[in-house]
Amino acid sequence: MNRELEYMFVQSARVWIPDAEEVWKSAELTKDYKNDDASLQLMLEDGTTIDHKLDPKTKNLPYLRNPDILVGENDLTALSYLHEPAVLHNLKVRFIDSKLIYTYCGIVLVAINPYETLPIYGTDIINAYSGQNMGDMDPHIFAVAEEAYKQMARDERNQSIIVSGESGAGKTVSAKYAMRYFATVSGSASEANVEEKVLASNPIMEAIGNAKTTRNDNSSRFGKYIEIGFDNRYRIIGANMRTYLLEKSRVVFQADEERNYHIFYQLCASANQPEFKNLRLSTANDFLYTRQGRSPVIEGVDDAKELCTTRHAFTLLGINESYQIGLFQVLAAILHLGNVEIKDRDSDSSLIAPNNRHLTAFCELVGVTYQDMSQWLCHRKLKTATETYIKPLPRLQATNARDALSKHIYAKLFNWIVEHVNKALVTNVKQHSFIGVLDIYGFETFEINSFEQFCINYANEKLQQQFNMHVFKLEQEEYMKEQIPWTLIDFYDNQPCINLIEAKMGILDLLDEECKMPKGSDDSWAQKLYNTHLKTCSLFEKPRMSNRAFIIQHFADKVEYQCEGFLEKNKDTVNEEQIHVLKASKKFDLLVELFQDEEKATTPTGQVPGTGGRTRLSIKPDKGRDTSSKEHKKTVGCQFRNSLQMLMETLNATTPHYVRCIKPNDFKLAFSFDPKRAVQQLRACGVLETIRISAAGFPSRWTYQEFFSRYRVLMKQKDVLPDKKLTCRNVLEKLVQDQDKYQFGKTKIFFRAGQVAYLEKLRADKLRAACIRIQKTIRCWLARKKYLRQRSAVITIQRFTRGYQARCLVKFMRRTQAATVIQKYQRMCVERKRYRQKQAAALAMQTILRAYMARQKYQALLREHKAVIIQKHVRGWLARCWYKRCLEAIVYLQCCIRRMRAKRELKKLKIEARSVEHFKKLNKGMENKIMQLQRKIDEQNKDNRVISEKLVSLESSYASESERMRGELGRLRGVEEDAKNKANQVSSLLEELEKLRKELSVTQQEKKTIEDWAQKYRDEMEKMVSELKDQNGLLKKEKDDLNRMIQEQSQQMTEKMTRAIAQETQQLETDLNEERSRYQNLLTEHLRLEEKYDDLKEELAHSTNVSKPGHRRTDSTHSSNESEYTYNSEYAELEDGSRVGEDVTRGMDTSLTLKLQKRVTELEQEKQSLRNELENREEQFQRARARDDAQFRKARGAELEYESLKRQELESENKKLRHDLAEMRQSLLGGAAAGTGAPGSPAYKVLLDQLNASCEELEVRKEEVLILRSQLVSQKEAMHHKETMTEPSVFAKDVNKLKDADELKQAYVGLKDTNRLLEQQLQAQRRTYDSEVESLRGELQNVKEENNRQQQLLAQNLQLPPEARIEASLQHEITRLTNENLDLMEQLEKQDRTIRKLKKQLKVYSKRIGEMGAGQAEGQTSPGQMVEEPIHPVNIPRREKDFQGMLEYKKEDEMKLVKNLILELKPRGVAVNLIPGLPAYILFMCLRHADYLNDDQKVRTLLTSTINSIKKILKKRGDDFETVSFWLANTCRFLHCLKQYSGDEAFMKHNTSRQNEHCLSNFDLAEYRQVISDLAIQIYQQLVKCMENILQPMIVSGMLEHETIQGVSGVKPTGLRKRTSSIADEGTYTLDSILRQLSAFHSTMCQHGTDPELIKQVVKQLFYIIGAVTLNNLLLRKDMCSWSKGMQIRYNVSQLEEWLRDKGLMNCGAKETLEPLIQAAQLLQVKKKTEEDAEAICSMCHALTTAQIVKVLNLYTPVNEFEERVSVAFIRTIQTRLRDRSESPQLLMDTKMIYPVTFPFSPSSLALETIQIPTSLNLSFLTRV
Repeated sequence: MNRELEYMFVQSARVWIPDAEEVWKSAELTKDYKNDDASLQLMLEDGTTIDHKLDPKTKNLPYLRNPDILVGENDLTALSYLHEPAVLHNLKVRFIDSKLIYTYCGIVLVAINPYETLPIYGTDIINAYSGQNMGDMDPHIFAVAEEAYKQMARDERNQSIIVSGESGAGKTVSAKYAMRYFATVSGSASEANVEEKVLASNPIMEAIGNAKTTRNDNSSRFGKYIEIGFDNRYRIIGANMRTYLLEKSRVVFQADEERNYHIFYQLCASANQPEFKNLRLSTANDFLYTRQGRSPVIEGVDDAKELCTTRHAFTLLGINESYQIGLFQVLAAILHLGNVEIKDRDSDSSLIAPNNRHLTAFCELVGVTYQDMSQWLCHRKLKTATETYIKPLPRLQATNARDALSKHIYAKLFNWIVEHVNKALVTNVKQHSFIGVLDIYGFETFEINSFEQFCINYANEKLQQQFNMHVFKLEQEEYMKEQIPWTLIDFYDNQPCINLIEAKMGILDLLDEECKMPKGSDDSWAQKLYNTHLKTCSLFEKPRMSNRAFIIQHFADKVEYQCEGFLEKNKDTVNEEQIHVLKASKKFDLLVELFQDEEKATTPTGQVPGTGGRTRLSIKPDKGRDTSSKEHKKTVGCQFRNSLQMLMETLNATTPHYVRCIKPNDFKLAFSFDPKRAVQQLRACGVLETIRISAAGFPSRWTYQEFFSRYRVLMKQKDVLPDKKLTCRNVLEKLVQDQDKYQFGKTKIFFRAGQVAYLEKLRADKLRAACIRIQKTIRCWLARKKYLRQRSAVITIQRFTRGYQARCLVKFMRRTQAATVIQKYQRMCVERKRYRQKQAAALAMQTILRAYMARQKYQALLREHKAVIIQKHVRGWLARCWYKRCLEAIVYLQCCIRRMRAKRELKKLKIEARSVEHFKKLNKGMENKIMQLQRKIDEQNKDNRVISEKLVSLESSYASESERMRGELGRLRGVEEDAKNKANQVSSLLEELEKLRKELSVTQQEKKTIEDWAQKYRDEMEKMVSELKDQNGLLKKEKDDLNRMIQEQSQQMTEKMTRAIAQETQQLETDLNEERSRYQNLLTEHLRLEEKYDDLKEELAHSTNVSKPGHRRTDSTHSSNESEYTYNSEYAELEDGSRVGEDVTRGMDTSLTLKLQKRVTELEQEKQSLRNELENREEQFQRARARDDAQFRKARGAELEYESLKRQELESENKKLRHDLAEMRQSLLGGAAAGTGAPGSPAYKVLLDQLNASCEELEVRKEEVLILRSQLVSQKEAMHHKETMTEPSVFAKDVNKLKDADELKQAYVGLKDTNRLLEQQLQAQRRTYDSEVESLRGELQNVKEENNRQQQLLAQNLQLPPEARIEASLQHEITRLTNENLDLMEQLEKQDRTIRKLKKQLKVYSKRIGEMGAGQAEGQTSPGQMVEEPIHPVNIPRREKDFQGMLEYKKEDEMKLVKNLILELKPRGVAVNLIPGLPAYILFMCLRHADYLNDDQKVRTLLTSTINSIKKILKKRGDDFETVSFWLANTCRFLHCLKQYSGDEAFMKHNTSRQNEHCLSNFDLAEYRQVISDLAIQIYQQLVKCMENILQPMIVSGMLEHETIQGVSGVKPTGLRKRTSSIADEGTYTLDSILRQLSAFHSTMCQHGTDPELIKQVVKQLFYIIGAVTLNNLLLRKDMCSWSKGMQIRYNVSQLEEWLRDKGLMNCGAKETLEPLIQAAQLLQVKKKTEEDAEAICSMCHALTTAQIVKVLNLYTPVNEFEERVSVAFIRTIQTRLRDRSESPQLLMDTKMIYPVTFPFSPSSLALETIQIPTSLNLSFLTRV
């Protein structure tokens, strides 16, 4: 022990020291502790250093703190150090930092009132806790309720939930949520909604029994014990309530800041309502009983609204409106009675002023006389043995008597309400077991404690004794089960305190005795207490400064009680004459009922109302005349003791579950924790006593596997043995020397308090040493790597430096040599250049001189020879230039004027063009104007080009002159020699040359002037052209801008329309999915109602045991899904259904039947409207896709080919018929001579038989002709709308082809009269046909109009809101169905008349044929007569001897078919050995044959039997996955077959020509397709439910608890509430189990032939369930929120994704359903410290809600001490960043949500004629056709 202390109390160890403010304060040792130290050197958390003195005698060291990884544990017993500061700190951390209000303490649930509404009580939370073990989820009131419910079902033992705590701690709310859990999980055993009534009792009891106090706004001022009864199937059947110690004094008095009971303020707030006018109420401040507390309003509470809730609850519990008004009259009378003012008459008497309005109102409300009531309010009657006296009362006593009467009336009213609530909650079903919920006051101590606190604390003493014994018993059972030595644990026994109160001569006995004394008083009773107990009982004390008080040492604290008022409250007296006056009321029956004898007012269970209501009701009065006087003889203390004893007997007979409610502060602040108040309540409620009992034994318990996994690091390799128990024993013996610190059980190791912390410290030290060694090695490796890198870098640098230096030296040497060579060549170049310059200068001088001389000579010759030519050309050119200048000036002037006008016009056009309207108006002419301007610009450009060409010609002329002059110069050079000879003429020539120079200069100036003018003109023209171009560019730009604007606007409009269409399409798809979901939910609800209806019918049949003869309708014919029968069968079925309904409802409750019928009708209407809307939308979607004309022609060609085949068959049948007629003629001719044709002869009989047969055959062929005609007419009408209106009638062609007069003449030569009659009949039929065609055309036109109207209605409905849309669709559907019903009735009558007429005609024709048979020997018919016949009879025989993929069966074999193919079929054998969907194909082939026969009854009965049989087998074997999967696949295949062979072109695109021939020809089964689709939806939902039930137990274990990656996470220490181990033992599920099950599901569905798209939907739904269940459990389990668990989850999710890849299902949307779980796992692993981390988390967790993110961060728990917790500031930062998110506040995902399923059409390529029926199916009675 000393070694362990020295090891634990070392430097940096943390301890707890007492503190006056915070109760306990944390400190850290700054110096190691030695055995001889007298003090400890400590440093507080704020840095203050203190010297903590130790007691020199005891040397008690301060409490050690638990390791950080244990802080915040779900179970307080999981703490290694079990003491008060550890418990207080753990609760504070969970409550303040993690916002968790529930914590386990062994078997106790500690609930701290948050004073804030938390979203943790929804239905999703209830579903999450349902079926879970108590330790597997985070602490919650639902976990306690689930444990009680489970133990009741498992152990067959009644349960109790004991909820206690002081006022304001949340007892009532906890009890309410527990009852809500039972009501939600169990449901009710009948349709009476018992669970709703149980919950409805809460607002009633809160209204009449709760009030506002200084500690709680809704404080229960009474105790109650509610027994919730269950039947043998553990469904709620009823409840019973007992109440204890109602605080009656609150009716007449309230302290400051308190209120009376809520019901009074609710009435005052509703005083202005019409039904309350007679109560004469006003505001609460006007009545004495409601204004004393000066706080009539509770913030956030609407009393008027609360009264509506209370009245609704009264109605739900069967208290009708008249009784409610009566109750409110009594309550109003109490308020008026409190305002009755009693005045002093003298010192010994009092009086009430006459006509007191409040007393008058009281008397009118209760129906008594004013005089009697005023008399007995101020007087009382005294009886002696001989006489009776009437004694006046002083004002104070009269006031007390008035208040006593008010309290008594309210108590009676309270008991009456409780009694009637119990009556409403009772049922006739036998109660099998019950769960009791006890909501009772906790231990109370105030500055002034009176009789109420005494009784409350007495009750808590009894409950604490029962609690201690139960905890002690559980500890003993655990030790005995594990077979460890049992040592007696010393715990506090409060039996002496209980004896002090209730034993003989105890406090209650002395109080009752004093009450019997004539002159008993509080003082005399106090003296008796002192004399009796002061010296004999150590728990009883007398205050020093008072003689009217006493002190009792309770288990929680010492309490001082003031004796004043004890006797009066214990007597609870009331004036008997006042009671007589009230009983004498003749106008108010309810008041008389309140005060009736109690032997008549028994509870519904036959018990005395003492078990319900105040305990005084449990007293049975003595029989006699004066029962009212004896009614009050039994004291309140005696009643309370008796009822408490009954309660303890009930609790001892049940298994208790404890909920201790803690009030965190006295100021009702949300999530504010006051340590002083919390410690006081923890001591008072027994939590610390539980901790002490646990700490006295072995509180920490580990299985051997968990211990081995956690502390494997403390073992050496040689210590690990195959036997883990032996390994743990050996290790513990080495680690812990004191063997008393642990014990080895059968399956667990038990540790004393503190040993787990010691082992955790050893483990942490070992891990820390390992970390240091790892860090040392890694740092060494990193340093060596760094050194090697630096050395290599230095060597590399040296190598490169030396190379650089060598390269520099070589470069210098090369440069030196190169410089020398360059200098040599440079000097040579300089000298050469100088020489060449001199040479070139000399040559240049010579050249210039010679050239000068030649030019001089040339110029002289030029002037002389060309002077005249130059003058001629110059003068001509000047004349032309002058003319051109004049002409151009005129043109220029015209252009300027036109430009000015154009500018004005342009300016005007620009002004007009600024208006968009005008521009749009002139937009069309703008281009013409632009073209005109362009044309003008082109003309001007053309003129410019002409001028430019002239200039070019002038330049070319000058160039030619220059060339000619050069030629002359050459010629002159030839005569140079001659010029030398004439040197003497040089001077004259020089003068002439000078003159010519002057003329040339003048000419050059004139040329320059002309060129300048031309350049100026060119510039002006270019400027004008540029301006025109600019203007043109501006116009083009404006045009382009306008075009661009128009294009942009059109593009924007197009994009807008595209977006609008896309949004509308998306909205329609969303609405369609929502409608599908709603429709499928309605189907589920309908199925549930059907099942409930079946159960009720079975129960009814079982109860009556009478089976009525005749045909009974099956379940499906009673459902709304069978509304698609024909009108003939509908009437019959309605009659049958009405008979069945009468049989069923005869023994049922009328209200229940009406309720069910109304619900079924509403469901049918809503289902029909949804179905219609769904069909309309699907039709719109299908109409949007245009049909291909080629496919239409192909389909039409196929049908025409089919009709040609029919005509060929008709011709063959005609040949056969002619052959028969020829035989008949031969027989007639052969037997004519012998007289064989006489009537009665054999020949005549043969003839007559053949004629009859022919008539029958003709009748059949006639019907088929009508069918063929109808088909041809339909084809003609279709072609009429699809192609042209002038196409010839197909019917006329086909009929004309059938006319062959010659053949028919030869065939009917002997039967001309018969033929004439038959043809007359055919003519009549043709006329009928024409009329029918016209009627059909009219009907077609009506259908078109109706279709247009439907589309208009649909467009209008789509613009309406969803509610109005549904209502409008319902109204429209009702109108349409009514019209159709009337039309069908008319058609029925018409067909009946037609049938009767045809029967008569058939008789007439038969008679005529018989009469004419004898005279048909030699009849001849002329060809002319044959020509006049309009139509010959046509027969349409069916194809025979050719298998067409149909199966024939007899009507009596239908049940055998259904039985062998559906009811008795084993899916496994069919799936393995036969083709997928074989039953569906067989059923469809049978259906095809019935359609071929045109047998409506057979088609209908086959489909009905099939649907009913599938429902029956699914109801029988609905939990078998293979069966459900098999019939889902076959139902879908059957549905696809009905679509594929329906004849609808949308479903025939992928058919072969042979399959198109197999289409149904006579019946349109679209409505049956809808019924079968509904059935498939029901099967799909049942399949999902079945798969969910199989996967549900695997998900949490496999995804969360099992360590897929072994060794990543260690097991944390746990408490008494052991969770499921994360180590995979035998029988536990792993991730491989989930993957194997998923693979089994997938392979089974594939074997059954399920559609791939449907498999994808199933897998998506399964993955959603896996993700939702895993995430919900993660959010409700603190031990799973760690870094290592996040890694495990991500690995598990990756395995699921790998499974999807292996199965090719990555694109089915299943991965996206796991996104919330993936993000939650990432959230567990990311850093959670800085602002950047918060930003990353907000952007990463987009699939998680804010509540889920905050919940995960709050639950994040380090597994090792190296990890850090998430700070509160970081969580606040996350909440601030996510504040703007618009999302649902729901915490958990909805695991019951099912995605709406669709069945995409999947045609089959299998040919029906190739299907063979195996003999194993026992279907030999089926015949292939």
